[in-house]
Amino acid sequence: MAHSTREAWLLDVTAHIAPWYVSAGHPLPDVKVSCGFPSKGKRGKAIGECWSGECAADGLSQIFVHPSKSDPMEVCAILAHELVHAAVGIKAHHGGPFKQVAEFIGLTGEMKATVAGPEFIENITPILESVGPYPHAALSCLNTSAGKTQTTRLLKLVCSDPECGYTVRTTKVWLESKGCPTCPCGSIMMEA
Repeated sequence: MAHSTREAWLLDVTAHIAPWYVSAGHPLPDVKVSCGFPSKGKRGKAIGECWSGECAADGLSQIFVHPSKSDPMEVCAILAHELVHAAVGIKAHHGGPFKQVAEFIGLTGEMKATVAGPEFIENITPILESVGPYPHAALSCLNTSAGKTQTTRLLKLVCSDPECGYTVRTTKVWLESKGCPTCPCGSIMMEA
């Protein structure tokens, strides 16, 4: 079955794996799932996020899978991880109940960053065949490894010559009115 939207595909996968959580002793609450940026936006490190139903006006847990992810197996592992949060409650963090359910459904690795283990892969493969391709193209121009957004009013400029290393700070107003300054070495300064 081919899905026309990411959300329909994610909900279909959720419906298929919901019995796993029942078997683990933690049935899933009603959830909404979507491909979207987690709370820290494109610069955050989270590849998935679950918001408690207590935060939503409709009382439903909200799950987001980062738009830089498009591999169906990886997306399913991220979704399953976030569904564990919904099942055991956000306040459990990555502790005992979370670990018990995550390992039960076949997620492995560090609990803050689980991955699909052999059992998970074996169980999700027929589901992936059933739901069809994930209708999403990864957003690859995202600078997800960048640091924090600069909050000071001074912008950092560095020399475009990688061997120079000269650094200066200026305001946006000066950059817009006069352009980028020239480094004492003769190269153009660039915003860091």
